[in-house]
Amino acid sequence: MKEIVFATNNRHKLDEIGKITAGRLRILSLADIGCHEEISETGSTLEENALIKARFVREKYGCHCFADDTGLEVEALDGAPGVYSSRYAGAGCNSADNTDKLLKALQKTENRTARFRTVIALLVNGEEHLFDGVIRGKIISEKRGTGGFGYDPVFIPDGHAQTFAELGDETKNSISHRALAIHKLVKYLYS
Repeated sequence: MKEIVFATNNRHKLDEIGKITAGRLRILSLADIGCHEEISETGSTLEENALIKARFVREKYGCHCFADDTGLEVEALDGAPGVYSSRYAGAGCNSADNTDKLLKALQKTENRTARFRTVIALLVNGEEHLFDGVIRGKIISEKRGTGGFGYDPVFIPDGHAQTFAELGDETKNSISHRALAIHKLVKYLYS
């Protein structure tokens, strides 16, 4: 089993990636390699942010690693919150605040079309690779479900009647944007 560092401190993402890659990759967290610094996401795109985090780990710790950045892109909001998804409601705000702001922004909008997009930057053997995953769906008008994290309680993926927060880990982890990108990464590592 290959071992690789996932450049994140987000426990939800670590758990999700661990479940998706079970038996194929041994995922180390930043804490596992002694990195307790917050890596600033100063890029203007998901790609830039993923590369910033992965390059930081490679340069400071010399590890093979990957990092992701994920955004919820809402058509009626011209792609917002996008790269700012995790800080949409401002500094010091949490996922619930972000979701509440999104619902308020869409209150009088009929077009609820959205997509989740994940970009993963993999830095291995002196090379940089990008993998992406996209899942389309819609934003509902009120939160439903207790699973998942972030915007999961308001996002219904196309082809389903339940939100990511209602679908359960097994279903979500088989269809999500992050799962699609991770499967591409794993396929590359084992090719």
